[in-house]
Amino acid sequence: MPVDILHITSRKRDTYQVELTHSPFWECALGIAAITNKQLIDTLEKPNSYWPTLKENFSDELLRELLYVEENNTWKALLQLLHYYKGTSLSDFCQYINELDAYELKFICFPYIGEPYQEVRKSAAQGDSAANLKLIKATEDNPFFPQYVDFLFKVETARLKQHLIYVMTSWFNTVIKPKLERIEQILEFDYKSKLNRKQKLNPEELVHWATGGVHYVPEPSVYKVLLIPQFIYRPWNIEADIEGTKVFYYPVANESLSPDDKYMPSNFLVQKYKALGDDVRLRIVKLLCEKDRSLQDITNMLDMGKSTVHHHLKILRASKIVGMKETKYALKENALNMLAEELSEYLNR
Repeated sequence: MPVDILHITSRKRDTYQVELTHSPFWECALGIAAITNKQLIDTLEKPNSYWPTLKENFSDELLRELLYVEENNTWKALLQLLHYYKGTSLSDFCQYINELDAYELKFICFPYIGEPYQEVRKSAAQGDSAANLKLIKATEDNPFFPQYVDFLFKVETARLKQHLIYVMTSWFNTVIKPKLERIEQILEFDYKSKLNRKQKLNPEELVHWATGGVHYVPEPSVYKVLLIPQFIYRPWNIEADIEGTKVFYYPVANESLSPDDKYMPSNFLVQKYKALGDDVRLRIVKLLCEKDRSLQDITNMLDMGKSTVHHHLKILRASKIVGMKETKYALKENALNMLAEELSEYLNR
């Protein structure tokens, strides 16, 4: 897995470092996550026919194991393990899983929820039922962590290993391997395009640009941000936490999907210009440039229907030009400030 650390620091305050890596293994694990996420699958860029067509190539055993993924969210375990694994081959990854003892496997697979809970995480991995209940309680605000934590605590180590190795190997051989060269080309192109910005952007600007609008500010105990390109989950950013690190599995840009087409614009760039290409939305941008405003404030000042204004705000939010601060709409000034530079990069690519 190629890795490059960007040693960029903010002029005004301390900030995190940014690290980038890429591998078809991330694409593999995220593909397993995508096909088993019934709530989000219809929002992904892949056509609705893609997923059932894909399943036609799966064995009955793989379909059963994917159902097991869906029931227990074991895609999370695969991602956790990939963050600890340092090799570059699928066979080595499978061997790595096999060689972990019960404690190591469960400790790695349990989600990281902050330094104060590390001892609880260790105790739960050692089979302490009270620690397991503490982890469940501490993750109750997450939609799937409590059930996932309890599953990990109870599952037999041999069964978990067999499941993870089988589903990862089968998905890779069935979905990834036939298109491996193309997948690696897309990921490598996007990875290099982000590296090319390292001398121009500070860490927060780089994260904002790579993710298409995520404004991640430094927070205690987070020393670096790890950016991992993926295209199976486009247009979504997937966010995760590991020790000392915030992770963004971010959607690759349009131009990475068509690296030989120098005329292909970034999808983020297109969305922003489309959002700004309307007089009402430009008026809203100017209003928010003055100060943050509520929906009612904007409606009153434009003398328009609330539903119409809300529609325009939805477009501005989708393009990452506008966000929310508590109950008010706020302009993301970085998004506008970087717009000219993004256009210049496209024109000179």
